[in-house]
Amino acid sequence: MNLPNKISCVRIALLPVFIFFYLATFIPCNYLIAGIIFAIAAFTDFLDGKIARKYNLVTNLGKFLDPIADKLIVMAALILVTVDGTIPNPYGIIISTIIIGRELIISAFRQIAAAKNVIMAADMWGKYKTTFQTIALPLLMFQAQVVASNWFSGTGLMVLQIINYVLIGIATVLTIVSGINYIVKNKQVLKDTPAPKTEKPEIEAETNSEQK
Repeated sequence: MNLPNKISCVRIALLPVFIFFYLATFIPCNYLIAGIIFAIAAFTDFLDGKIARKYNLVTNLGKFLDPIADKLIVMAALILVTVDGTIPNPYGIIISTIIIGRELIISAFRQIAAAKNVIMAADMWGKYKTTFQTIALPLLMFQAQVVASNWFSGTGLMVLQIINYVLIGIATVLTIVSGINYIVKNKQVLKDTPAPKTEKPEIEAETNSEQK
């Protein structure tokens, strides 16, 4: 297993640690610690991709592990900040459904493309979406810590909430745009290719003519 794949495994291993700290309200600053772990995981995503491309260490295992590691921790973070009301419902449920749904749809789309030996390159919209998610989710965890620890309230808390809701809102819009763009650019993947016509082998034709 090469270095980028080991880093992806570390990111997957961070998932239960991240969830534990977010839910461990008996630990001081648990939300803040969870946010830091999420940020570390996001950095490893950038790091393993850069190493793999720079040193030509892209492998099939890496193509499998990397997106799984990314999606798991993002989905977990979305569910956590929705369930505890950091993103007010029903907006939290709507946002989580859109983002998680998009990831599932694109994953299925990639499986179809892989079966047809079609390479689907990432586009800038997807990178913008990931960037806003990576910024918004740790800030939402910081917001949860501010509320839990009563670090500040009033105008300060309201400003933080507005910033966070705008960021996660932009991430949601980019999720929709990137998903649609991804499918439209690769719509040929969904087209059924006709099965090739089977022809009798030439040797069989010669044998039949001899029998006549």
